[in-house]
Amino acid sequence: MAADKNSENLVIKINKWDGSAVKNALDDAVKEVIIRKYNYIENFAMFDVRLALCGIAVAVAIVGLFSDYFYPFPASKPILVVCVSIYFTLMGLLALYTTYKEKGIFVVAIQRDPAGFNPDLIWEASSYMKKHDDKYNLVLSVRSTATGLVNETSVTKSIASFIDVNGVVIDDLVENVVSNMHDSLTSQRKEK
Repeated sequence: MAADKNSENLVIKINKWDGSAVKNALDDAVKEVIIRKYNYIENFAMFDVRLALCGIAVAVAIVGLFSDYFYPFPASKPILVVCVSIYFTLMGLLALYTTYKEKGIFVVAIQRDPAGFNPDLIWEASSYMKKHDDKYNLVLSVRSTATGLVNETSVTKSIASFIDVNGVVIDDLVENVVSNMHDSLTSQRKEK
């Protein structure tokens, strides 16, 4: 992915035939709109859990490595069995966590009430693209920290709606879609 400086905006140019690069670029553009335009605070807690699980797994692997280094194999067998078992369990937990908790979420943002009277709102954006498909599926949801009620909206559009023939992400088009989704969720919350 290459980036060129244009007059005032950063232009993102990608290989439009690379599905994961397209998805990541569009995810970044959506994240930029949610964080910058609406001035929400990004929350990294969900991703910190994944990082902690990976960090613990690496620490366990290092313990196994050093135990085998200082006490060659026959002597280190019990420690290696424990380390491998713990590592396997942690990787299983990581797989479950990313599948059932993260579910493709790439940004979590907190909307705080400037006056401090209303409870915080948690905005989450997730997306997915099927392999060899040009449809970008974006899901935007908002959850109240007080009630726990979740409102959600989604849109499915061709990547051609956001990327020009040269592989440049058109930020204004992404912003329009995200703004429409955001406004529909905001109006739904006010109606209730």
